[in-house]
Amino acid sequence: MNDKTTHFGFEQVPEGQKASKVAEVFDSVAAKYDVMNDLMSGGMHRLWKASTVREAGVRPGMKVLDIAGGTGDLSKAFLDKVGPRGEVWLTDINESMLRVGRNRMIDHGYLPKMALCDAEKLPFPDNYFDVVTVAFGLRNMTHKDKALSEMRRVIKPGGKVMVLEFSKVNPALAPAYDLYSFQVLPRMGQLIAQDAKSYQYLAESIRMHPDQETLKQIMLDSGFDHVKYTNFTFGVVALHQGTKFE
Repeated sequence: MNDKTTHFGFEQVPEGQKASKVAEVFDSVAAKYDVMNDLMSGGMHRLWKASTVREAGVRPGMKVLDIAGGTGDLSKAFLDKVGPRGEVWLTDINESMLRVGRNRMIDHGYLPKMALCDAEKLPFPDNYFDVVTVAFGLRNMTHKDKALSEMRRVIKPGGKVMVLEFSKVNPALAPAYDLYSFQVLPRMGQLIAQDAKSYQYLAESIRMHPDQETLKQIMLDSGFDHVKYTNFTFGVVALHQGTKFE
């Protein structure tokens, strides 16, 4: 019997329960996800994602995998880049989020390939994608090392994986950031989404996520080459990139 535990926010839970608990959070917030992202970040999440798309360097004909793609912001941008000869897959482990993403993209005239799947067990062949991205999803995964190893497996030699995620903020800003995260954010969640608890979890999950250097080392240990990261907004968010040479 597996008696290992992992964190769900600040709470320790059996590993086997984390995925279902995370699913409950995103089932609850899916309908208001875009609105809350804009409010929580003051619209900055759009700039962070745009920077990720630029750094990806996607060209016509490339194959891109967007993991935990949620409402499809990155997938939509990558479809514009790859053109008719390319391929973009929008995936998520949460059906509610994937449904919202599908409907949103169809409303905007896009139709990506889609799959409901677990990032720790990707249903794609080895060496298939040129670029894999995961934006604000890695911290919710139970075994980050397994997910990263799977991402590395499915990229071609010369391809890269890009992880956009909340990270460790500049210490000078930490007191104000904590006040916002644990006082303002849950109240905002209650007001807009009628769900304070899920946004309390989101704030806690950010604090439990590895800092910039720790995540860099996890990626190196997962077999990536030349891992680097860029801080955005004083470290509120970081973009990690890892390549695969063979």
